[in-house]
Amino acid sequence: MPLGALRGFRDYVPPDAGARSELFRRFRAAARRSGFQELEAPSVESLELFKVKSGEEIGEETWSFRDKGDREVALVPETTPSLARIFVERAKAEPLPVKWFTHAKLWRYEEPQSGRTREFSQFNLDILGVPGVEAEVELLQTAAVLMDDAGAAGLYAFRLNDRELAEGLGRRFGATDRLGYFRALDRYRKVSGSEFASALDAAGVSSEGVEFLRGHLDRVGSGGSLAALEPLLAELGALGLGPVADAGIARLRELAALLVPVGLADRVVYDPTVVRGLAYYTGIVFEAYDRNGDLRALFGGGRYDHLIELFGGAPTPACGLAIGDQTLELLLRAHGQWPEGEPALDTYVVATGPEVLPVVLAIVARLRRSGVSADFDPMRRSMSRQLREASRRRARRALIVGRKELARGQIVERDLATGDQREVPRDGPAGPA
Repeated sequence: MPLGALRGFRDYVPPDAGARSELFRRFRAAARRSGFQELEAPSVESLELFKVKSGEEIGEETWSFRDKGDREVALVPETTPSLARIFVERAKAEPLPVKWFTHAKLWRYEEPQSGRTREFSQFNLDILGVPGVEAEVELLQTAAVLMDDAGAAGLYAFRLNDRELAEGLGRRFGATDRLGYFRALDRYRKVSGSEFASALDAAGVSSEGVEFLRGHLDRVGSGGSLAALEPLLAELGALGLGPVADAGIARLRELAALLVPVGLADRVVYDPTVVRGLAYYTGIVFEAYDRNGDLRALFGGGRYDHLIELFGGAPTPACGLAIGDQTLELLLRAHGQWPEGEPALDTYVVATGPEVLPVVLAIVARLRRSGVSADFDPMRRSMSRQLREASRRRARRALIVGRKELARGQIVERDLATGDQREVPRDGPAGPA
């Protein structure tokens, strides 16, 4: 029986493992620059924790089992329920606002496809305690820094909508099947105009509503820019959607105004087809997407003001986003922006014979203690093989330890980019030149 990786799981060997590590290092650094603090949660939680958020059906999508204590547990499929549990446990001791980021390996039992595996890594940003759109501004601004630092600058944009506005539109035009109505909106760009109209009709939307929605979405096009947002919102406001939906319109206006001074006006569009999870999001929702349109949503998020209450906490405004690694990797690879892998080695120390090995080891140890990345050949290969290995490791320089030079208290330093070399004191090269 072959013992390869299970279906839906991947091995990450060098240099890919190093590239992924570098990607998330950039994410962590960007999150910290924006004032987020790292949270780490368990990889196994009670299955009930996820049922509280997503219902009984979540059991079909998890790697769940009974442990040796006969408890129903699951490999964690998402981090937000864990975050909510931890926040409720610490609420009295945690000053607001809370700005947490997590980087976790997650598991979902679903059909593998391009950009989706059963085991994956996810980077989350969450803000708790902020009732206004300042939280969404902070999330989108930080997400933009993350994406730019990852190498995706110019390759993505954000689509914005408001769930309460979307629901108000459905009510205004008679939608009786809320789920079917949202599915129709979500599939607007994936089906023909007649199929879209049929889906709205099946959800109970009136013929007047079908006509209005098709016209409104046609006017939005591939995504209404912030400059074109006001006429579109004015059109919706004139429908008399009620105070709840009107509050959604006001939120979008306020958010759009604040996104201009933070420099995001060029990468944010209004998109009424963005609705996200039905039982989860409560206000503004958003997705990041590939500007070329070749990939599905890169990641998404939004406001979830009622989640903390589900876990027994006090009413707490909250919003967040989750960036998965798979689709983002496809985007970065397609544009030649995937990290190279492990950082280049600074120094490779070359032994010209076994008798100089003690000196080689001493130099390597001294360099490492001083903060310089250094390595040597433990296989006692020829000098030419060692130099080829130094080049393969992208080393900046080689320190060549030879008997004749050692007799003078010297070794040879060779610049591996230019080939230039010089003699330096054997005890001298403690760091980069």
